[in-house]
Amino acid sequence: MLNLLRAPIGKAINPLGKSLADAGVTPDMITVAGTVGATAAALIAYPRGDFFVGTLFIWAFVMFDMVDGAVARAGGLGTRFGAVLDSSCDRIADSAVFGSLAWWFARHDQPALLLATLLCLVLGSLTSYVKARAEGAGFTCNVGIAERSERLIVVLVGTGLSDFPGLHVPYVQAIALWLLVAASTVTVGQRFATVWRQSRVAA
Repeated sequence: MLNLLRAPIGKAINPLGKSLADAGVTPDMITVAGTVGATAAALIAYPRGDFFVGTLFIWAFVMFDMVDGAVARAGGLGTRFGAVLDSSCDRIADSAVFGSLAWWFARHDQPALLLATLLCLVLGSLTSYVKARAEGAGFTCNVGIAERSERLIVVLVGTGLSDFPGLHVPYVQAIALWLLVAASTVTVGQRFATVWRQSRVAA
């Protein structure tokens, strides 16, 4: 759903990408740095219940995911290895976010939110897996109401607001997580349906 914003945002950060490329920074460096930062922030902050501060740091490092693309375009540095690395690092960061939340809920006897978080983790991985397998089989699978960007926005906003200083929003984290479970389930269904239709045409 947020793919429509990628072009204007990409144009806005292209000058930064060119500056970094001219300085010898590679997309892979940025990808790894962003993943290490986001993963560390999630693993350190979320298990301690520092949801607001953790969310700010995670969001900052997640934005590296757009900068590495700008550097690749500016310097002509995009590679197939870089694409695999970027996708793999996305899974690492996402797992750190949801895994850390699951650890917090498990330690604080919140089984419903633990279940929701684990479902988000599984469905998010399945969403990416279906797309990868579909593209490997020669299909296109760029559909879904909850792709990675949407999933991160929902979980980070809901988690951050739950610990926002001076603001008490009841159940915001629970609402965000269960909303994400529903949206991710729909997305998996959309992707299977898209691949099924294409397979019928190909047959």
